[in-house]
Amino acid sequence: MQIISTATAFPPHYFLQQTVVEGLKGQWEQWGLRDTAMLERLHSRTGVAGRYFSLPLEQYPPLDTWGKANDVWIETAERLGEQAIDCVLNKAGVDRKQIAAIFFVSVTGVSSPSVDARLVNRMRLAASIKRNPIFGLGCVAGAAGLSRAADYVRAYPDQIAVLLAVELCSLTWQRDDSSVANMIATGLFGDGAAAVLVAGDQVKLKGPRILGSASSFYPDTQDAMGWKISETGFQVVLSPDVPVIVKENLGRDVDAFLASHGMTRDQVDSWIMHPGGPKILEAVADALGLHHGELELSWEALKKVGNLSSASVLVVLDGVMTHRRPKPGSRSLLAAMGPGFCSEMLLLEW
Repeated sequence: MQIISTATAFPPHYFLQQTVVEGLKGQWEQWGLRDTAMLERLHSRTGVAGRYFSLPLEQYPPLDTWGKANDVWIETAERLGEQAIDCVLNKAGVDRKQIAAIFFVSVTGVSSPSVDARLVNRMRLAASIKRNPIFGLGCVAGAAGLSRAADYVRAYPDQIAVLLAVELCSLTWQRDDSSVANMIATGLFGDGAAAVLVAGDQVKLKGPRILGSASSFYPDTQDAMGWKISETGFQVVLSPDVPVIVKENLGRDVDAFLASHGMTRDQVDSWIMHPGGPKILEAVADALGLHHGELELSWEALKKVGNLSSASVLVVLDGVMTHRRPKPGSRSLLAAMGPGFCSEMLLLEW
């Protein structure tokens, strides 16, 4: 099982954090929400310098129903999905018709038929393609989708699969929700897509090998993160206990996973971790004993594009593949955590 290529795609609208704050302050003051000082303070602590948005900021107020926002989600997800998939195929020199399976992950909108089906029509992908739409995994879905794609090509070693993650978080914001969780979400999450091409061992393409994967579910933590879905759409659920859950579980799970491959943490050459936010990255560092710049790429991704939910860890992976590819034979651990609460990790060899 090999990762052949990676790619990202973003909407054309990029705004610095202070621009977003000023836009939200103006809107929320109109709707009677007065504590804009807290909004600015929370945004300043997210570690985000700027983010991509599906629309210009002035076009968000007219999206006053979930249906209107979801229509934009479908149109934008199709466009970014096509861009990301074409980019990942072009990098590998692979034709659209060679994709045997597509895994689509998202948690910021809904569509039936799902976006992957729309892309089969839009891109004229093979009619025999095996579709695997996955909804609800949130931030962990990038790693989980990569694991499921690897499982597929393990079973079909002569085939190629593509993983596509599209998250348009700005289309989920609740304008009348003045909770701390929603204020943090409006400062932390951004929009974007990422794609990964995965091939079986019999395909004559080369890339880092996927040596294995592992999943861990933490019972009775379902209220830590997710959505409360109502007539107005997706209302964020974000417990302050999330960093505690990370600290209490991640180190143990990573050690068990590495031990199953005859390894320990000091034998991992690089870490490809989901940039969930400053408190999450600090909790990851504490849980794994990483305090010397080992999570630099995750911090950089957070600063440049914000938290992209499922796509974030794949953005970090793309940064490694494109700009900081490790030397041959070295090993990386890729991991993310998300609603459930749960974790997913993969061991890569370059």
